Amino acid sequence: MSAHARIAAITNRIVERSKPTRERYLERLRAAASKGVARSVLGCANLAHGFAVCSPTEKDALAGDRIPNLGIITAYNDMLSAHQPFETYPAIIREAAAKAGGVAQVAGGVPAMCDGVTQGQPGMELSLFSRDLIAMAAGVGLSHNMFDAALFLGVCDKIVPGLVIAALSFGHLPSIFVPAGPMTTGLPNDEKSRVRQLFAEGKVGRDELLEAESKSYHGPGTCTFYGTANSNQMLMEIMGFHMPGSSFINPGTPLREALTREAAKRALAITALGNEFTPAGEMIDERSIVNGVVGLHATGGSTNHTLHLVAMARAAGIQLTWQDIAELSEIVPLLARVYPNGLADVNHFQAAGGMGFLIKELLKHGLVHDDVRTVFGQGLEAYTIDALLGENGAVMRQRSPEKSHDPKVLSSIETPFQANGGLKMLRGNLGKAVIKISAVKPERHVIEAPAIIFHSQQELQDAFKEGKLNRDFVAVVRFQGPKANGMPELHKLTPPLGVLQDRGFRVALLTDGRMSGASGKVPAAIHVTPEAVDGGPIARIKDGDIIRLDAIKGTLEVLVDAADMAEREPVTIDLSDNEFGMGRELFAPFRRAVGASDQGASVLFH
Repeated sequence: MSAHARIAAITNRIVERSKPTRERYLERLRAAASKGVARSVLGCANLAHGFAVCSPTEKDALAGDRIPNLGIITAYNDMLSAHQPFETYPAIIREAAAKAGGVAQVAGGVPAMCDGVTQGQPGMELSLFSRDLIAMAAGVGLSHNMFDAALFLGVCDKIVPGLVIAALSFGHLPSIFVPAGPMTTGLPNDEKSRVRQLFAEGKVGRDELLEAESKSYHGPGTCTFYGTANSNQMLMEIMGFHMPGSSFINPGTPLREALTREAAKRALAITALGNEFTPAGEMIDERSIVNGVVGLHATGGSTNHTLHLVAMARAAGIQLTWQDIAELSEIVPLLARVYPNGLADVNHFQAAGGMGFLIKELLKHGLVHDDVRTVFGQGLEAYTIDALLGENGAVMRQRSPEKSHDPKVLSSIETPFQANGGLKMLRGNLGKAVIKISAVKPERHVIEAPAIIFHSQQELQDAFKEGKLNRDFVAVVRFQGPKANGMPELHKLTPPLGVLQDRGFRVALLTDGRMSGASGKVPAAIHVTPEAVDGGPIARIKDGDIIRLDAIKGTLEVLVDAADMAEREPVTIDLSDNEFGMGRELFAPFRRAVGASDQGASVLFH
């Protein structure tokens, strides 16, 4: 089916806006691809170093330009649940490649940090910057120029966007993303949230809180709520970087391993040595990016991707804006209810029909582009399937169900949970911001209340514990932007604000910092730009100023006379405590060079 008229119009607008940068990008990509098999340009000493540890058979294969070599970029570590399963993947991929007539080598590793571990800690100030560092680290691995295609092993928050930036920077190579899948279901997410709120109120102790958290995060795989990690997996599938049906298969299962083997075999088939050459930078175009944004809205995905998708697109010379994202949200209905937008987790989403059913529903009304290239071939229709394990241990696929297996979790295009994706851009005299309202009750889509100023999460928590916040207010938490302190996630704010909202107060959050798909029921205007450290209007707000956040009209304003506002000097604070410790001093050049939030908050593209 052809694309919906407004989807097509927005896509065409992005194409026109991107022409100069996209054309330059494609010229560079095609020049690199025209040089042929990468290893053919290496001198004998270069090549000898590159295959010194290979077997004699592999050396013979790699000495010529007839056998494809896969470069594996891995985010494996054995501390983090999402990335621990990758320990065995290189051996599986090497074996599968050998059986298919190719070679595979681990080209390099990239760091993988967990926002769940660093939440509210100094290390969180490295988190966003780790995305660009991951792209650079992957670039180092691929720079050896030994490879005909790349396999990327990564799952979570900044890792996948960083790897996508790397894949598109090396866009002359085919790239396939190989997921590890979500952990099995543990303590229900709403119960975990309930215990967190009780802890914030002082009604349960640390032992009860730790027990609940441990039952929630209990084994290998991604966390099961629909935050950035699982939004990443959805994106990789709907953008065509995954093998069809592979996003949400649990680790350690025969099907998971079969999909990994299949990805290795497919990567060999799409190199320049085969008949289906699919360079990543040609494959991913404006239509692919729009499909990713549509998938984000249809599933109520993470607000972090208002940063990441902009940066990822720019790596391919594509100029995506918050306005594009906001307008697409108005068109795309919400089809999934996964925590924090509902009670189900991603395993329930998968059981209800998963990505195959979701894509099929979006294709019905032309809400995604079918005429795209993917690692599987031509057309997104091929992704409207369920992946199963065949009798011979290989992957087999069948058509996705005509009806959702659980309409309370995954609905049809005719009966959506709400008419839009719930992610909006806000504009006004405070600049630009984004807000996710898919989990916010309609009566809280407009909040008008006095500002209370905080310069850290801890200040707000202390005020809450001292009983100073039992009233209507907008918490203005500033100096949390990328230049100030690396733009950490601010999830320590969620429990106290949630408690106050449940007590009947009208509360909201306004910040130049980040929240993610784990945010939830409290209205939060986030990613405010210009940020406070740049002297943005948020730095001119005073305690008691009336803030109006209107998610219906898409406005964000301080109700102060314009002349008065202009005369105010922007507040400055001492940020030296954010400059040292837990590696923060190493990232000082990133803080100095980073671009604005609406430009992707990147040191690479702005």
